[in-house]
Amino acid sequence: MASSIAPALALLPVTGRVLMSALFLVSGVGKLAAPAATLATIRAAGLPLPEISFGVAALVEIVGGLLLIAGYRTRLVALGLAGFAVATALTFHTALADPNQMFHFLKNLALAGGLLQVAAFGAGPFSLDARQGRP
Repeated sequence: MASSIAPALALLPVTGRVLMSALFLVSGVGKLAAPAATLATIRAAGLPLPEISFGVAALVEIVGGLLLIAGYRTRLVALGLAGFAVATALTFHTALADPNQMFHFLKNLALAGGLLQVAAFGAGPFSLDARQGRP
């Protein structure tokens, strides 16, 4: 029985990476599709250099999401995205009396938790890291 389960288990890490990446990719593409709205949100949060913050955020989300899917330098990418998710929660989702903001705050923390698991355990067998002999 264990041998019939093993192939399915091997797909879990790549499936998890794709599912977590979806959030980053949709968010990054959304920023590029509506830059004025994103810049207004960044300015409202009081972040310095809004245009640079916008570019960095879009770059982190899109490139980080794609690298996570590919499983390339996965541990480092997962740590970076986890930090980004926590920073975003603490910067943009702190109005915790608002149920929607509380949801987004907790979603970002949960996402960071999943990414920390990826950082701890690696990309799994279906990844560029595995092909290159990285754990």
